[in-house]
Amino acid sequence: MSLVIRHAEPADYARVIAVVDDWWGGRQMAAMLPKLFFVHFRDTSFVAEDGGALAGFLCGFRSQTYADEAYIHFVGVDPARRGDGLGRMLYERFFAAVAPRTLVRAVTSPVNERSVAFHRALGFEIERIDEDYDGAGEARVLLVRHL
Repeated sequence: MSLVIRHAEPADYARVIAVVDDWWGGRQMAAMLPKLFFVHFRDTSFVAEDGGALAGFLCGFRSQTYADEAYIHFVGVDPARRGDGLGRMLYERFFAAVAPRTLVRAVTSPVNERSVAFHRALGFEIERIDEDYDGAGEARVLLVRHL
């Protein structure tokens, strides 16, 4: 395995957006990931490549409002790579990048039970479920991890 995790670049966007819906089992997710993360948040967004092939990515940022917080917006791992620790490696890289901040937040859909379980395994706690977080009837699980 020749795994490399590096900062995201604007040129990575096309490769990532091309696989997002497929990696989410056909759910329409591409609109949730604008290119701005690959332009304006490169120091806290990462791409994982294995032999040059896209294996995963993480897009996040330091909060502009809360000086001690950071937020993970979108993470994806090639379904063929799930369970081999790549997701954890991406999160650890993000945690290091946002230090010395001590609180990391993330949001996921309640229907994405694998995501909830993954976050809990990484030490995230469920802060609450907000039934209308992204608009009426758009429930989200709000997750928080203290570093």
